[in-house]
Amino acid sequence: MRRRGASRVAVAALLGVNLVLPTRPEPVAAAGFVEAYPVMVAAMRAAGPPYADWAADGRRFLTFDPRGDGRAVEVLGDLAGADRIAVLVPGVGSTLADFDRGLGGVARRAPAVQAGQLYQELRSAEPAARVAVLAWLGYDPPDGVLTAAGGVSARRGADGLAALLRELAARRPAATITLVGHSYGALVASLAAADAPAQITDVVSLGGVGAGVQRADDLPGGRRFWAAEAPSDWVRRVPPVRLLGLGFGRRPGDPSFGAHPLPVGGVSGHDGYLAPGSATLVAVAAIVLGSVDVDRIGDAR
Repeated sequence: MRRRGASRVAVAALLGVNLVLPTRPEPVAAAGFVEAYPVMVAAMRAAGPPYADWAADGRRFLTFDPRGDGRAVEVLGDLAGADRIAVLVPGVGSTLADFDRGLGGVARRAPAVQAGQLYQELRSAEPAARVAVLAWLGYDPPDGVLTAAGGVSARRGADGLAALLRELAARRPAATITLVGHSYGALVASLAAADAPAQITDVVSLGGVGAGVQRADDLPGGRRFWAAEAPSDWVRRVPPVRLLGLGFGRRPGDPSFGAHPLPVGGVSGHDGYLAPGSATLVAVAAIVLGSVDVDRIGDAR
């Protein structure tokens, strides 16, 4: 009896500190949609500067995780009411620390800045359109060219991106979604598109290293594939045999890949595709809005 009584006391003590039967947890936001906003605001406040400042500025995130290299998925526009959604996937070296400032402190390389430029172009082209742009740093991009070679990060990233796309398609079934991948992010976007809902209508590769397939027609689902590759882009100097051997597929910018070419006027280099004033930015906005003329758009160099 004494032993039983002691056990009861021990159980009661454990219950008191929630070690055996914890109290009911707080509701968790639905993965990948707007219910996550207040949860992410709380996480950014807890993380301190500069992330607390993002929350104070009223910015909205589906994902925020400062651990390791970090994760962030920012939303520009009204995602809950959007008819046209663009998901921008950054490439090699992107981290949470550079999400706003850009690699090396170069703002045009920052996922948040690029997403903002695309959103502004969409609003300028069609002010009444219901659009949203997601800056999707929802994976851990490789740190450099050597770590990018194996493609492991791309496959993991594609799995995470595909989960988000399924969520978007379920929540906004009438919306059309465009994937815009830059550099290594173009590979992630292409791999995710291979098993994505029908709402994903277009895949855009900006200076992409590969797509996981040899030709645009090899991607399932009848999606349109677009590619921009400026003459000054370093990707053009990557030996194609190396990419083929690693399973990245032929470069999307290679004419034999069969992608719809995008104009690259005004693009000064690998990180300039979405810079204000570039012909590529205007073309990508037209694709997202569904107003692009496939027969007339060309690779104006």
